Amino acid sequence: MAIGERIRFFRNLRGMTQKYLGQVVGFPEKTADIRMAQYESGSRTPKAELTENLASALGVSPLALSVPDIDSYNGLMHTLFALEDLYGFRIGKLDDELCIRLDKGMGTNYLTMFDMFSAWQEQAEKLKNGEITKEEYDHWRYNYPKFNVLNSDKETANE
Repeated sequence: MAIGERIRFFRNLRGMTQKYLGQVVGFPEKTADIRMAQYESGSRTPKAELTENLASALGVSPLALSVPDIDSYNGLMHTLFALEDLYGFRIGKLDDELCIRLDKGMGTNYLTMFDMFSAWQEQAEKLKNGEITKEEYDHWRYNYPKFNVLNSDKETANE
């Protein structure tokens, strides 16, 4: 999710208008909504200082607004939080192990993600059982969804 989409998400979550948020971060009243619309649409990208101010006004970490950096643990956590917001990922425990699960209440998102995760699990299981090599597994992952068996079966069934 791009920074503009994250700004919009948190602004709506807080019940703020574009004009109000723009004014809180210091834009003049006449242009506050226009400037915020530009950032939310992605036609402008906020600099680091503005991102800090927006995060403060929205009551979130700047990491929650930025495009996540999965090369750090904090960036990875904010990526997972974004996935929770967008796709209904949920954290839980299963047999005393932490796990991430899909929320069935997310409707179409749940069904789509379930199909995708099922395809992933199937390939991972084949690797674990020695039915495919690590190279074949990586080829599947790095070319997804091109070689997704579940996806191609559905496309064939729909033709």
